[in-house]
Amino acid sequence: MRSINKKIYFSVVLPVLFFSFTACKQENNIKILKGSTLQHYCVGTLTDAIIYDIYSPPVASRLYAYCNLAYYEAIRPAYHTQSITNQLKGFEHLPEAENEKDLNPDLAGSTAFLLVAKKMIFSKDSIAAIEKSLLKQFNRIEPAVFKRSTEWGKKVAEVILARSAKDNYKITRGLPRYSVFEEEGKWQQTPPDYADATEPNWRMIIPLLMDSASQFKPPVPPAFDLKKGSAYQKELMELYEASKKLTAAQDTIARYWDDNPFVTQHQGHLTFANKKTTPVGHWMGIIEILCNTANKDAISTAYAYAVASAAIFDGFISCWDEKFRSVTARPVTVIRKYIESEWNPLLQTPPFPEYTSGHSVISGAASTVLIHQFGTGFAFHDTTELKYLGMERFFPSIEAATEEIGISRFYGGIHYMSAINNGKEQGNKIGALFNQLKK
Repeated sequence: MRSINKKIYFSVVLPVLFFSFTACKQENNIKILKGSTLQHYCVGTLTDAIIYDIYSPPVASRLYAYCNLAYYEAIRPAYHTQSITNQLKGFEHLPEAENEKDLNPDLAGSTAFLLVAKKMIFSKDSIAAIEKSLLKQFNRIEPAVFKRSTEWGKKVAEVILARSAKDNYKITRGLPRYSVFEEEGKWQQTPPDYADATEPNWRMIIPLLMDSASQFKPPVPPAFDLKKGSAYQKELMELYEASKKLTAAQDTIARYWDDNPFVTQHQGHLTFANKKTTPVGHWMGIIEILCNTANKDAISTAYAYAVASAAIFDGFISCWDEKFRSVTARPVTVIRKYIESEWNPLLQTPPFPEYTSGHSVISGAASTVLIHQFGTGFAFHDTTELKYLGMERFFPSIEAATEEIGISRFYGGIHYMSAINNGKEQGNKIGALFNQLKK
């Protein structure tokens, strides 16, 4: 009888104990994400969803801005900092959270961020899965704190989503297709895809801080004039001649900052496509690197993400306002017609007008904000493109990276220097406006 009991014990009780121990061990081994690391994870998750869904850069900027503002507003009561959204346009006034000591900022922040993301993107299931996974790390929080933290996060998300619902995005979805007319010097659809214009009505989106889309209207671009010695002809030939003698270093710079979310290649009747991060996603990766390098705490990290994202959002509105006012032709259109019929730029030309450079505008805005927070001469090692291109670069400063971003579009054969220089100045002014926010 005793031997039978031993068999029963070893065959039933011990396996139960083993699996119980294993389950506990697995639960204890769940990687706990907190503070700035948690927000980096949330932003990375959003970037993955944006790449998967192939959002255009302007639309991606909208997603990052609202999600990062939600995260900041949800955690700030724990750090006693001022609201950003209460200083921006179109947001319902967000009241102060009661009993902030009973709030868990990590839970509140991730709740707000993921609720906004889940509402705004196509890949809702992927965000919901991340949300479910993250909740497991908060299962030991006191029920009252859990309840108050999630309720506050939901309240913040509601305020953010209410603003997003009335920023004219939905209206622009239903507007007529953009019409292209044959006119010298004006934008035409470009090879190889001859795609329709991207977001031609983005100027209608309500800015977060600018008075209007045209508040920082840049100088007019050089008038189309092929006469030798004209400002336009000089820029055209400068780009064309540079394209013929690019160095290996210049080629690398152009490809590193391409950030085209959907590049196509054509071989005969076959088309191959490659998904990559957007220019905004690249800047989000840089923000993570800057914050980690500077060892920024959770609230400083959240502030950097929120303000830079908001400045980029307004940057796209400002840039697209000019693009579809001046409607400047891309270099490939003019060069193929007047200089070399089979010429191709190094980079695939994005489907929207040339002036001003979107990369330059949003990089000017982002860098002006980030220099204000991290200081001049802040060196960093950019590994953002390792997972997409297998490339990385070191920069002695944020300023140096911004200069390289601008010139990369010239090396890529898709922007003239006036679009780059005036675009950067346009972005700098937007960034300076956001630097006036009270912290």
